[in-house]
Amino acid sequence: MTHTDDPISDRSGRRNLAVVFGGASVAFWFCCPFWMLVWALALPLGLTGLVRGSIEYRAASRQSASRTQPLTGLVLSCLGTVAAVAYMIFVFTHPDLLIQD
Repeated sequence: MTHTDDPISDRSGRRNLAVVFGGASVAFWFCCPFWMLVWALALPLGLTGLVRGSIEYRAASRQSASRTQPLTGLVLSCLGTVAAVAYMIFVFTHPDLLIQD
């Protein structure tokens, strides 16, 4: 019988979180045409995926496990975060684009 705090029992479910957050942050850019709303959703998801991916990567390094999933999550999260930050900078430097006369 395993305890609820046993890291081995829930290892497979926690490993995929970086990929899920990173994939969601990138998928928003391709699926939703309203980028003014997307960057506000993709940025927190991407940052969460970056944090989770770095935690998972360190855990995989310590356990000598495969680092493919944490690296995939880190790459996807980085792409989603960079896209959100780039769009945010673009919008804030071009405020006249928001006003449609």
